[in-house]
Amino acid sequence: MTGVLRRLLALAAAPRRRLAAAVALGALTVAFGAGLMAAAGYLISRAAERPAILSLSLVIVAVRFFGLARPVTRYLERLASHDVALRVLARVRVRAFHALEPLAPARLEGFRDGDLLARMVGDVDTLQDLHLRAIGPPLVAVLAGALTVGAAAAVLPAAGGILAAGLLAGGVVVPVLSARIGGRVAAREAAARGRLTAELVDALEHAPELVAYGAHDAALARVRSADAALVRTARRDALAGGMESGVLPAVTGATVAGVLAVAVAATADGALDRTLVALLGLLALAAFEAVEPLPGAARRLSATLAAGGRVLEVAERAPAVADPDAPAPVPDGPVTVCLEDVSARYAGEDRLAVEHVHLRLAPGARTALVGPSGAGKTTIVNLLVRFLEPAGGRITLGGRDLRELRQDDVRAAIALAGQDSHLFAATIRENLLLARPGAGDDELEAVLRRARLWSFVAALPAGLDTPVGERGRALSGGQRQRLVVARALLRDARVLVLDEPTAHLDPDTARDLVRDVVQAAGDQAVLLITHRPEGLEAMDEIVALPAR
Repeated sequence: MTGVLRRLLALAAAPRRRLAAAVALGALTVAFGAGLMAAAGYLISRAAERPAILSLSLVIVAVRFFGLARPVTRYLERLASHDVALRVLARVRVRAFHALEPLAPARLEGFRDGDLLARMVGDVDTLQDLHLRAIGPPLVAVLAGALTVGAAAAVLPAAGGILAAGLLAGGVVVPVLSARIGGRVAAREAAARGRLTAELVDALEHAPELVAYGAHDAALARVRSADAALVRTARRDALAGGMESGVLPAVTGATVAGVLAVAVAATADGALDRTLVALLGLLALAAFEAVEPLPGAARRLSATLAAGGRVLEVAERAPAVADPDAPAPVPDGPVTVCLEDVSARYAGEDRLAVEHVHLRLAPGARTALVGPSGAGKTTIVNLLVRFLEPAGGRITLGGRDLRELRQDDVRAAIALAGQDSHLFAATIRENLLLARPGAGDDELEAVLRRARLWSFVAALPAGLDTPVGERGRALSGGQRQRLVVARALLRDARVLVLDEPTAHLDPDTARDLVRDVVQAAGDQAVLLITHRPEGLEAMDEIVALPAR
């Protein structure tokens, strides 16, 4: 647990001065509240003796001061602590995304989409409580507890000792018990929430297929099962909350009773003025405001550490590909890409995905890569764009090993139109501009014509500003594929890789699309990966991968 907490604090990197200010304001709020109760108790007791009114003026001023200062410091403490929490949340979100981005796609294959979403949204959001409700309250309790115990001890040492013991019991023993009950629950709750999110995402995303094959009842049963598991863990968490709600008031009452007992005894012995009995009793009662949040903070810390551990599991995962410390520049002008005796395997697999592959893509070359499913065609694509590193051999770009180059430089030189390329829930224009943000409408029209999609776009009422829907579902399968090809063409890279670009297209349109892209490629090397015969007649070379 300590290791996870230390790594989360490093990930969050909270601004120390702002955190210190929030803790100091929190401690002052509790101290002013205790001062208000103590001063009011003394004022009532002293006033009962009917002294001269001027003798009470100092106490009256103290009551007014504490009464006005406490809400001001409470407001400032809330402002400061939530400012820290929101800054931490923003920082964690950015750092988590920066850690996630280089893991795609090879190092994320073991995660379900819904579970990954739960980690990067729900679990990351939980980390805003790290300082607000888990780290700050114990620090406030230490400072405010020390102030109140010191004040009580200055009036009556025995009362200070009893108050210190009561605060330790309420601030240490009760939170530890609460954390032990809630800690195991928190880990299960985070996992259960991730499972429920995964089941919901799968059910919603694949609803048409589930209904078509009559599997929707089974999918709903899995959602209900995941929901029931989450409810069970939430009930156990409520048990820990109920325990703290009952035990802490009991400790508070016992402590106040003890302080009053020694105060009354001291008064009977003549060691304490009777007007100070109420002061000590109310001071002890108010002091427990410092430890009141701690049982909840202990449970919250357990939940935060469980969620944070799930975030760290992703954020601390080593990427499959890393940039060199001193990257070499990409050679200028047309370049040749070569695969020299390349073998590769995916993480966690002993079997090679491809073995001893040789391939040469010279400027202007038109090469087709064919082979049965599982032969390694997609692996070759992943190697070319550095989603995967070779296990043997090397891949060169203009004579330089790809491992000597920055990943961004490689992907700027080698554009990919993949069969699984994502279309965002945005407009046609915005999906195209992903490849080149500064492109004008004339350039967008040109690439859409080359992809044989312009006539469709031009006929739309909103034209380029037409939304494509979630994952491009407002388009047909063929239209989605052609939009992906157009986006790759806009990249204007030196090598163009077309991974199954004719999927979902009829034979004539598929043949025309390949021909148009090849004719417009110019000095670009074109690698066509396909299992269909359409377009192969436009290729200079056909390389067949053997079945594996």
